[in-house]
Amino acid sequence: MAGIGQSATAEEIDSEDPGSFAHGVLTRRHPELIAKVRSGIPYPPSVQRNLDRLDEVIQGVVPPFTEPSADRAEWESWAGPYVGHTWLEVPFLWAESYFYRLLLQATDYFRDVPWAGVDPFKPQKDAELGSADLVRDLDQLASVLSAPEDEGLHSALLASLWGNRADLGFRLSKPHAADAVQVDELIADDSNQVWGHLGEREPGRVDLIADNAGRELVADLLLVDRLLSTGRAGRVVMHLKPRPYFVSDATVHDLFTILAHLSSHTGATADMAARLGAAITDGRIEVRTHAFWCSPLTFHDIPGDLADEIKESKLVIIKGDLNYRRLVGDRHWAPTSSFTDLVQYFPAPLVALRTLKSELAVGIPADRLSLLEANEPGWRTDGTHAVIQARLS
Repeated sequence: MAGIGQSATAEEIDSEDPGSFAHGVLTRRHPELIAKVRSGIPYPPSVQRNLDRLDEVIQGVVPPFTEPSADRAEWESWAGPYVGHTWLEVPFLWAESYFYRLLLQATDYFRDVPWAGVDPFKPQKDAELGSADLVRDLDQLASVLSAPEDEGLHSALLASLWGNRADLGFRLSKPHAADAVQVDELIADDSNQVWGHLGEREPGRVDLIADNAGRELVADLLLVDRLLSTGRAGRVVMHLKPRPYFVSDATVHDLFTILAHLSSHTGATADMAARLGAAITDGRIEVRTHAFWCSPLTFHDIPGDLADEIKESKLVIIKGDLNYRRLVGDRHWAPTSSFTDLVQYFPAPLVALRTLKSELAVGIPADRLSLLEANEPGWRTDGTHAVIQARLS
């Protein structure tokens, strides 16, 4: 069913096509994730049995939501239309969300037990903090912080965009440099419009709807630091998940883990961490959570209190593939469909920073689309291409 402000002119993406990205997520990635959670944390026998049952459930039909939790009424309502259907025939976006909610239930995340509140994805997040990739990112961070203002700011934007490819984004954005991010990888780029928008009038509020923890959150914090330090933003509101959701999704705990990690370094990295910590304590950075960020709904159904809050923003930066799917609607839109038209309902000016990791695509110029389809068959899902797409009025 179409959400508020969304025209159902394209079918929702499901997982029935055996060759689709969505099919692979539900039939391979989710079982593999259950195995990783099981091996990453020494859960007791009761949780191990829960995980066994979940592994069986995702191979059958969608079950009703029965957990006696604070969000039971909402999930009963959201699950109602799909109970008894196979996982592959219900909307992909909803199926993913429901799987992760059932995974938290299986680990007793919400129960009054000793392991309640334990992030089942923490071992995977911790591994990234110790990775050679993050060490390399931090080695390059100083050059971004010391770069001329506009150059460093744009490099920070690219770092935030690429996320798990942050090593590309950290390179200084000199258009003709041999090691610059290749233009061909960025198939839509409204960044000049964004800088023009933020340069208008006095510095205002900028919101950042975060995606992943780890290296991507480091890059997001670099962007936040540059926005504040250059006066492009007067204050920044960071929207994080109130609890674990998808595997890497950034929570408040992840934010402070990252800040502590940055503070343990020296030089420019530690200085940035100190600036960010000071900005949180004096209110120039506000950290907020909302239950909506862990719901299966698209942004068309954003609750009134959150919409009222966001509409005060001069610019909302929407990060990542999942948030992008929630923004435009996870449907079989024609790739040349207008991004601006599809997000016109959103209550504030916005820019979406998305590395493509699912089959959804909109706002792609027709000539570029022809070249991508002919020469790069995996461009929609392999994380090699990205978009910076804005709607600023």
